[in-house]
Amino acid sequence: MLALLLVLLIIVVLFGAGFALHILWWIAVAALVLWLLGFLFRDRSGSGRSRWYRW
Repeated sequence: MLALLLVLLIIVVLFGAGFALHILWWIAVAALVLWLLGFLFRDRSGSGRSRWYRW
């Protein structure tokens, strides 16, 4: 009985980690796309280094 509960607990943990990692991959891809778009649409007018972000 204890072994069955331990196996079920491991399955639940691995499923949760897999789901979280899948979501994190999509967030990373979205951040990369936004970062690359920032280079394409940055303000080219003015002198010096121009940045598309404010911080």
